Amino acid sequence: MSKLTYSDYLGLDTLLTSQHPRSPDHNEMLFIIQHQTSELWMKLMLHELRAAMANLRDDALPAAFKMLARVSRIMEQLVSAWTVLSTMTPTEYSVVRPYLGSSSGFQSPQYREIEFLLGNKNADRVGNHADETKAHLEGVLRAPSLYDEAIGLLARSGFAVDPVAADATKPRPFDEAVEAAWLAVYRAPERHWRLYELAEELIDLEDAFRQWRFRHVTTVERIIGFKPGTGGTGGVSYLRKMLDVVLFPELWKVRTDL
Repeated sequence: MSKLTYSDYLGLDTLLTSQHPRSPDHNEMLFIIQHQTSELWMKLMLHELRAAMANLRDDALPAAFKMLARVSRIMEQLVSAWTVLSTMTPTEYSVVRPYLGSSSGFQSPQYREIEFLLGNKNADRVGNHADETKAHLEGVLRAPSLYDEAIGLLARSGFAVDPVAADATKPRPFDEAVEAAWLAVYRAPERHWRLYELAEELIDLEDAFRQWRFRHVTTVERIIGFKPGTGGTGGVSYLRKMLDVVLFPELWKVRTDL
């Protein structure tokens, strides 16, 4: 049996030779590693989200809660990563930008899948990706989201809610029945403790996701101002619109109802 080394186990030969700057500028290495490490964290996030959803379906709630908590902590890592990229000044980025071509974080299939799993679905976004990823994303688009699984648990717990989304390819619309169910949970947490804990895990997750988005838009504005994004988006104007997206609206409305 051969001796397994640290480098072999982690595939460092591949990992550390996967940075290929296209410009002669020193700062491009930061830009590449920032996005590569973000993709690695997103890979882990998807791994945890898929497992958490499966556990919710199986009523294995302690395991699901642990995984959702881990996703929230991963998002904190992604928030911190923006502070590193923000050390790149507009002058430095302007040297690198011509070499990026039409590539853009907007094209990240992993980020798109995270959005779909969290319920922010949009069929138009699938067309922005390469052919080999479209079929996978279309499957995620049509499958239940994390919030669908949570509402399914509400239904199995005896609340009068519809666990099936009217159109799985769109964000789930605000539902007063779901709001009433969560309100009942929050008014009697001892009686509905597992649902109460799930609600707080979801709020914690969306809180972290909002901070990730806010740090993203702030960093982009700091570096490129209001220039269009390299992938054809409106840049900061597009990212600011995303700040208004609410993933679990009934859970936030409950804060006012109580």
